[in-house]
Amino acid sequence: MATVPPEKTPGTDGGIVLNTADSSLDQATLRDELGDASARSLLLTMLGEFAYPRREAVWTSTLLSAFTALGVEEKSARQSTARVAAEGLLSSERAGRRTRWSLTDAGGELLREGTERIYSFLADAHEWNSQWLLMSVAVPETQRKLRHQLRTQLTWLGMGSPAPGLWVVPDAGVADKVAAVLDGLGIRSSAFVWTGTWAEIGDLHAMIGAAWELDTVAEQYRKFLSVFQPEPLTGAEAFVAQVRLVQSWRRFPFLDPDLPQSLLPEDWPGRAAAATFHECHDIWHAEAQRAWVEWVPE
Repeated sequence: MATVPPEKTPGTDGGIVLNTADSSLDQATLRDELGDASARSLLLTMLGEFAYPRREAVWTSTLLSAFTALGVEEKSARQSTARVAAEGLLSSERAGRRTRWSLTDAGGELLREGTERIYSFLADAHEWNSQWLLMSVAVPETQRKLRHQLRTQLTWLGMGSPAPGLWVVPDAGVADKVAAVLDGLGIRSSAFVWTGTWAEIGDLHAMIGAAWELDTVAEQYRKFLSVFQPEPLTGAEAFVAQVRLVQSWRRFPFLDPDLPQSLLPEDWPGRAAAATFHECHDIWHAEAQRAWVEWVPE
């Protein structure tokens, strides 16, 4: 799993074609869950779930079998593998007429950080000391790339923007991470940062609603809960289900700011979705791993 925010690549980008073979998995649901994922995104999910834990090289034939189970064409599978290698995350090694792929140090670190973030997300209800961090930062409209990079990285830290140029987060402890983002983008001198408590002036919930699209996030959680049920699956079906599960869940650390419970609606579905994620993963894990091993050539 990558620590970068999930891609939002259209289903046609990457040439994904979903199989129509009979399966107990609902094909319409499968199209919904994987149709928007690029082959590269699926590859990173597979590497994080099946290759990284083993610390072993992966044969091309194993990747192609796994991609086939997910309904990805061979051409797209090979292109995505080459792309990830070109990014410095994989290295190749020839063994006769065959090729195997190993994670580079950068690739291993990317997946380690991503795995930690994804599996710890919403695992515990954190305590809150009522401290906020508030930042004002000005980036000209003409610097669209810089504005996009700033928004992406601040959102990844759980920050929300209730008004143009203004960012907030109910966690004063992220100050060092915010400083690192500003330094990395070279805009520290353009920012002003404060920490403190809410002054109880104005409508707090209106501010939260403006900063984070919680209704949209809640809708995504409810969809997740309607799609994934902890039912026993075997073989390739378990493999596909687990990849779908992780592929869907890995979006939430980017979508959900993980606000303190006291700031959330009473019917917030996030915790229930997290419990379902872990329960489904536990049920499908062994069979999914077994399917992966069966695709490894002797």
